Amino acid sequence: MQILKDFSKEYSLFLAIVTYFGISYFEHALVQSTGGNLLGFAVLFVVIMYAAMSVAHHAEMLAEKFGEPYGTLILTMSAVIVEIVIIVIMMIHAESPELARDTIYSAVMLDINGLLGIAAIIGGIKYGEQPYNVDSSNSYLSMLLTAIGIAMVLPEFIDPQYHMRFMMFNVVVFIFLYIIFTRVQLKSHKYFFEYKNKEESVCKEGEVCGTHGEINAWYHAFNLVLSIIVIGVLAEVLSVFMGNTLETFGLPLAIGAVGVAVISAAPELITAVRAAVDNRMQTVINIALGASLATVLLTIPAVIVVSYYMGMELNLSLTPVQTMMIALTLLVSMVNFNDGETNVLEGFLHFILFVVFAFLLFV
Repeated sequence: MQILKDFSKEYSLFLAIVTYFGISYFEHALVQSTGGNLLGFAVLFVVIMYAAMSVAHHAEMLAEKFGEPYGTLILTMSAVIVEIVIIVIMMIHAESPELARDTIYSAVMLDINGLLGIAAIIGGIKYGEQPYNVDSSNSYLSMLLTAIGIAMVLPEFIDPQYHMRFMMFNVVVFIFLYIIFTRVQLKSHKYFFEYKNKEESVCKEGEVCGTHGEINAWYHAFNLVLSIIVIGVLAEVLSVFMGNTLETFGLPLAIGAVGVAVISAAPELITAVRAAVDNRMQTVINIALGASLATVLLTIPAVIVVSYYMGMELNLSLTPVQTMMIALTLLVSMVNFNDGETNVLEGFLHFILFVVFAFLLFV
């Protein structure tokens, strides 16, 4: 059967399973030494990244099957689920109240400044200027500004005795916001998140655009879910080696948070770079800003609920440095993404902000 033949080529899945049993067998011996921790961490990180590429592939196939904006929504949801799984696992092992906050902050920096910056630079070098629908960027940025302000800035000005009550209130508000925004994105204002080049053919009346009947949606959806599960299982083992490594070298847990963000953003980065090379900046905008929004609106309620039911302390309030970096990122984004075209300069500005973010991790 063709499905079995295709499944036999899922090398990342088989490698992940073999790695899990191999690392689990030698885990006790590896954690006893610095070299063993580094080896275990490096192997697991590489295998998880390879599995993340599989997530990107299957999400891309589903995107090609269903078209935009469904495609990027599937991709960003996949990445966010990976992120939530890893954050929850690491929260349980690390017992750090700030881990979720640092990971969400890192994910936003990585998506908007890293991913979008690199894609805009690549696309700008090749095409000069790349057009997109300005309504999409405006919608994403207004939602991001509202969500980050409510969940990660406002708590600093609320009496600590009401923090938990406010966080539970945020769970309801954020789920409601995401449902409304998703409905707007897929139904009433779907055209906000689409961009048609003049060269693209217009579908005739009654035809369905952007769908590919030859793509087996069930097969790719199954492998997408399976890859996410495998990443979650490997992440649980990775958290042990990561914690030991950071402790050995005296590095802040924020470095681990960046690692989580990199793993979850890997499928998006691959897809965004390909889209930029193909002059599909609308896809890049949907991925970068959509992933940031999904991270805030979905990850925050998830970690609040988990921390509440497991009795773990949680701190989502941004530090002054993080607040300034988020503010700069959103301000520069509002200035850059208000004309419907990206270029090398805009990409370079965001990439510089990403470099500053990376530098501040060690300060």
